[in-house]
Amino acid sequence: MSPMSLPARQLAQGVRCCGPALLAGSDDPHAELLAMVWGPRFDREHALGLWARLSQRQPQAALPVLPLLLSAADRYDALAAPAQHQVRRLILRHRRAGGA
Repeated sequence: MSPMSLPARQLAQGVRCCGPALLAGSDDPHAELLAMVWGPRFDREHALGLWARLSQRQPQAALPVLPLLLSAADRYDALAAPAQHQVRRLILRHRRAGGA
């Protein structure tokens, strides 16, 4: 594994923890993820909207997700542009593979 891909893969691990709860009920979870990481800064407004939806449905499940989400946002913003691009490529590859 290249040193550049390690931060991207570490960020992806975090998504595996809170992603299922955060993206439950989404028609296209990959599109939701891509919306958050499409630019050079993590789209916190979009992410917090997803979190608010989760907190209305499952308040107890939402509590541990918020700090994980904010941490992922900070880690994404700290990535160099090539590593951010790698995150987007991982999401797209997972989508093409039919991952949930």
